[in-house]
Amino acid sequence: MAEGRRMKGVEGGAGGGDGEQRDEDTREELELALSLGRRGWHLPPRQEPAPRSLNWTVAFSEWNPDAAGSSRSAESVLGPQPVPSVRLGGMLERVILEGPHAGGSAEAGWEDADEEDGDRDLLNKRLIVRSFGEDSPQHSGANASSFGSESPFLPVSRERVHFNLSRCPEHELEFGLSLFPKDDGNESSRDAKNERVNHAEKSGGRNSEDVGIRMDLSDDLLHLIFSFLCQKDLCRAGVACKQWRSASMHEDFWRCLKFENTRISLQNFVDICHRYQNVTDLNLSGIINAEALVLEAIMFLRHLKTLTMGKGQLGEAFFQALAECPLLTTLAVSDASLGSGIQEVTVNHDGLRKLHILKCRALRISVRCSQLQILSLKRTGMAHVSLNCPQLLELDFQSCHKLSDNAIRQAATACPLLAKLDMSSCSCVTDETLREIASSCPNLSVLDASNCPNISFESVRLPTLIDLKLLSCEGITSASMAAISCSRLLEALKLDNCSLLTSLSFSDGGGCPMLRSLILDNCESLSMVELNSSSLVGLSLAGCCSMTFLRLLCPNLQNVNLDGCDHLESASLCPVGLETLNLGICPKLNVLHIESPNMSILELKGCGVLSQASINCPSLTSLDASFCRQLVDDSLTCTAEACPLIEHLILSSCLSVGIDGLSSLHCLHKLTLLDLSYTFLINLKPVFDSCPQLKILKLSACKYLSDSSLDALYREGALPMLVELDLSYSSIGQTAIEGLLACCTNLVNVNLNGCTNLQELVCGSDDCSPVDIPVDLCPPDSAPVKSEEISERSGCLLEVLNCTGCPNIKKVVIPSMANYLHLSKINLNLSTNLKEVDLTCSNLYTLNLSNCSSLEVLKLDCPRLTNLQLLACTMLQEEELESAISLCSTLEILNVHSCPKINALDFGRLHAVCPHPEQSHRII
Repeated sequence: MAEGRRMKGVEGGAGGGDGEQRDEDTREELELALSLGRRGWHLPPRQEPAPRSLNWTVAFSEWNPDAAGSSRSAESVLGPQPVPSVRLGGMLERVILEGPHAGGSAEAGWEDADEEDGDRDLLNKRLIVRSFGEDSPQHSGANASSFGSESPFLPVSRERVHFNLSRCPEHELEFGLSLFPKDDGNESSRDAKNERVNHAEKSGGRNSEDVGIRMDLSDDLLHLIFSFLCQKDLCRAGVACKQWRSASMHEDFWRCLKFENTRISLQNFVDICHRYQNVTDLNLSGIINAEALVLEAIMFLRHLKTLTMGKGQLGEAFFQALAECPLLTTLAVSDASLGSGIQEVTVNHDGLRKLHILKCRALRISVRCSQLQILSLKRTGMAHVSLNCPQLLELDFQSCHKLSDNAIRQAATACPLLAKLDMSSCSCVTDETLREIASSCPNLSVLDASNCPNISFESVRLPTLIDLKLLSCEGITSASMAAISCSRLLEALKLDNCSLLTSLSFSDGGGCPMLRSLILDNCESLSMVELNSSSLVGLSLAGCCSMTFLRLLCPNLQNVNLDGCDHLESASLCPVGLETLNLGICPKLNVLHIESPNMSILELKGCGVLSQASINCPSLTSLDASFCRQLVDDSLTCTAEACPLIEHLILSSCLSVGIDGLSSLHCLHKLTLLDLSYTFLINLKPVFDSCPQLKILKLSACKYLSDSSLDALYREGALPMLVELDLSYSSIGQTAIEGLLACCTNLVNVNLNGCTNLQELVCGSDDCSPVDIPVDLCPPDSAPVKSEEISERSGCLLEVLNCTGCPNIKKVVIPSMANYLHLSKINLNLSTNLKEVDLTCSNLYTLNLSNCSSLEVLKLDCPRLTNLQLLACTMLQEEELESAISLCSTLEILNVHSCPKINALDFGRLHAVCPHPEQSHRII
């Protein structure tokens, strides 16, 4: 019984075996002795310390019951009790300084800074700590005791807390919790205390910071900090000092008792409730004997407002005892067995507002609560339910599989004010029940009847519905839509996985004029959707794999999802409020009409059979029509005229686009990126004439381009703003490439990957000189080019040159006279016939010559080169490599893997070649 009368602090006592010790990680027994503060609690008798052991004793002054506010009747009932122990863990490190010695004793005490102020002056208290083995002013030499009751350093008290350090694990102490609201014992004055402390500091020769910690947290600040702690942490904090003890006992922290999944004895729980009778929130979820706890302490819970129970058995006595809590408004019970199994469980409470009975087991449940507004019986196994709740607004029968159709009908119709009903996964519900509910509950606005296979909704009229969910209702057909359209206030409709739904049409005049959200996902038989709604904002048709026709007249539509609409052939979205749209997931789309004033991004990538496209989107900035092989010039012309703000236009693999379509690009004054890769273009003059402001031009894999196709670029100064040109895998010849590199000095990035006609790359010839930018080709909104800017740009601006996989290139020479001052990266990977590389580039950082299996001559004058890749250069000699890297003073990475003519065991010579040995090198 002594154990039962303790309010247990944070964890169970010592000695419970390995199994109990493992359980402490998940279920700690709550001991809250600090919450009571009663006189008459007796600690275990003090044990004399064993030789060479550490014994720590802290003595508190005598307990004053009058100052604490506790009654003597409580003292007489409870009687003297031992104080339990608590494992404090790392909390001790915040309040105690350990000395460097292994043995001896430590002295610690809380002393008042002002005797007259008493416990109210907690701001000036400080912890005085003596290191183990250090002599106190009153205890020195062989006569020094282990800090017992005779020590004047702490006031003498009849109640003490013993800390036996010798039996504690490292960094862990057991504290006897007996925290009292007031200490009336003898206390030393501040002067005397300071004198003793100073004497101790001087005599011990120790810095004052090593023996004392001042803790001057104000009460308000401490209260704020403690407000973030749970009850267990409050207990741990309460053993630190008198100020923390007093703060942790504040009633504000004990109004909500959260004991879920916590072991707590019956007497401890009663003591807590008796101490804190203003508790408003109590959580006993996960406690097997929760019913016994509540029944025993119900007399102290008259201010309780919220009660949470879970697991175990709750009989009729529990629900009857709830009448003792007149202020109770919320009751939640989960995963519990209700009643005896053969009798009806009755919940009768006049003040209850919310009742949640979740995943419980009962035979019959009767709820008679005159003020109840929310009732949830989700996943509760019961055969019958009776409701007498005239004020009920929300009712949840989700997954109540045992309830019959008649039981659900009687329960719902008994609630005339019902506004929200969830009977999803109640497979027995029929249309008749819905009709009865519609007539008995005129205010019903939210209904969830998902996974109810017997519902067709054809003869149901619910004019006040706002939110309707009919997911996976096999009986929903196109005829059901006529009944649903009578819900003039409907805003959200979900019809996911309604396999018999074949067509859908709504309109402002025909029905649902307030509809904002419509979800028709995975309606696999749905073939036609036609909507005319000024209120619709979101539409989802994901997984409607049979839909072939879509017509939307929804000017405020902002989101549409067409993922998985693989058979959509015709789509008309005129008008809509969409900002982005992706139709690339509709490979069979043939006809498209879009009118959207807000759309900025449109993706038609992969619409391979799209032949008719009318796009009227004046705010469109990006159009991706890749692989639209049947997109004709007329469609492109109409789009360019209607969308003048397009900046990025991707026409890759648009094989039907010709000269007329490209000529229409003159309407796109802001076009900066044009991708014509994988097309059959021969003449690029329409592009040069229509897009003078173009910055990026991609002509990859244009097999029918000739050298003359690019004459305007390097002979006439076409596209003066061009900075990136991609001619990879094209048929461009040697002459055109040399002319581009020599004359188009504004180019920054050039891609010549896979160009079979490129045989050698010798830069710096005098065949062509840089072409000045024609004034009439400058963008109209650009500023005039100053003479000093022209001189700065007179050199070549090329930074990246990619020639990967050029099978016929044999020689690459870039001398200093080429003036490639900005060239930083060259990639010649997989050029298998390349034999000679001679580079003089002052700013080159990366050079990739991997898999150049014919490379024999390598000359480099690149002082900033840091990365040189020579993987599988099988013909390169070691002497040639040493000579090449001798002028690369900043080389960091050298890859010579699979180079058989380079000695893999003599990398020291390669290190020595570099002029700066302090540079960190990585040779692979």
